[in-house]
Amino acid sequence: MAAADDIAPTRPAGRRFGGASALLRPRLIAAWRWWTAALASTLPLRLRERLGLLPQRLLVRSLGSDVALSLERPDRIRPLAELPGQALADDVDGLSRALGPQLAELPRWLVLPASAGLRRPMRLPAAAADRLRDVVAFEIDRQTPFAADAVAFDARALGPSGDGHLDAELVVVPRQVLDAALNALGPAAQTLAGVDLDDGDGGTLGVDLLPPARRQSRRDPWRRANALAAVIAVCALAAGMWQMLENRRAAADRFEADSQPVIAQAREAALQRDQLVGTLDGMRYLESQRAGRPSMVEILDELSQRLPDSTYLERLSIENDRLLLIGLSSEASALVGQLEGSPLWRAPALTGALMPDPRSRRDRFTLSAELVVAPAADAAPATTEAADADG
Repeated sequence: MAAADDIAPTRPAGRRFGGASALLRPRLIAAWRWWTAALASTLPLRLRERLGLLPQRLLVRSLGSDVALSLERPDRIRPLAELPGQALADDVDGLSRALGPQLAELPRWLVLPASAGLRRPMRLPAAAADRLRDVVAFEIDRQTPFAADAVAFDARALGPSGDGHLDAELVVVPRQVLDAALNALGPAAQTLAGVDLDDGDGGTLGVDLLPPARRQSRRDPWRRANALAAVIAVCALAAGMWQMLENRRAAADRFEADSQPVIAQAREAALQRDQLVGTLDGMRYLESQRAGRPSMVEILDELSQRLPDSTYLERLSIENDRLLLIGLSSEASALVGQLEGSPLWRAPALTGALMPDPRSRRDRFTLSAELVVAPAADAAPATTEAADADG
């Protein structure tokens, strides 16, 4: 056996070890098989067997002139029957009559005796696990006394070695031995799914020595049922999602219809609130304006104290912040001086010329002054608006 470091698969020039697609496909297939096997393992054994999810195969062993049939399951191998080899070679359909339709539908594997093959342990790089059979094909000439075209071969992975390498085993059988075993089965050889090798203890190695061109792929009897079930499941899922969407749309329409009266009430309430706020702001502004300027009673009291007795008023009006007095007085020219210094107005002045009144023998005057407005009156509206904005 060659040393581990000496085993390096040679490759033809210009050919890469494996492209992206060549590496991705085996990994996807392995992941799919692992996932489906994990799901199937949760089901009871009998249910898996009825659904065809339990990996089983029919093993055919040559016992001289007879053929031994056994059923291989993951847990054990159960002997079934022994048939004359010539009878099996002459009548392939006799297998179905002897075993029943369920067992006859299982993939059939020919198991060669352990002495018919040669096994060589090997240590390969861990990256070779995805293309194990292609890698060991270049090692047949080095590891066995046979040429590569004179044997049927396969390889199986034994597990990682712990140092970044993979422990594997090369299994070869001379083509003459394999052809003789297949010819002994006659027409039944055409129904084989593969050829395995006995491990020496009554079990199998789990390799396939049958050339890929001669392997018989059996049709899965559950394929149509599974495809139909998948189509029904997809249709049911689409129908369920569509119904859910329709339910959501109907619920949204009902919610919108139920919300319209509430929305209308809310808008009406918001409009009334805005009107009320506007009214309150106007009232506050007017109150602040009134509070900042003298009242009419105060103005009349101040005028009664400052105007002489020979003066009486015909008209008194206030427009904005302006005070206007019209009347008759025998001391009209002195009225400006008498009105000055009042805390309620400022800058009193005669407007126009004095007009004598012959009937009362007094002068008609027109006098104006500017009312004094407190500074707080201008700040009150701004304060009110700021308070409303904070609220």
